[in-house]
Amino acid sequence: MDVDRLDVYEGDTVELDKVLLIADNDTVTIGSPVVDGAMVTATCQGDKRAEKIIVFHYKSKTRHHKKSGHHQTYTKLLINDILKPGSTVEKTAKKPARRKKEVTEGVTEDGA
Repeated sequence: MDVDRLDVYEGDTVELDKVLLIADNDTVTIGSPVVDGAMVTATCQGDKRAEKIIVFHYKSKTRHHKKSGHHQTYTKLLINDILKPGSTVEKTAKKPARRKKEVTEGVTEDGA
């Protein structure tokens, strides 16, 4: 699913809490304006840009023309879960972040 650019890194989990409608087989829940307690969890798969749109302004008989273009940036999301009101979020175990080695000044391996 592509949405307007979000400020998240690739691989991060995003929680979207403004859910307008939930359809589950025969059951349909419509919010007014949103469904209270519903949430969608998604994983960011990076940013991408749409195809370039050419904008051309032209006025006849005045030799006036201006050409420009635009690329819209989107964030690609992979939907993990759609949580109905009252359901709980299952916490997934995250990998621990890699720690950088500490650098101490003036100390060598032999201790001198």
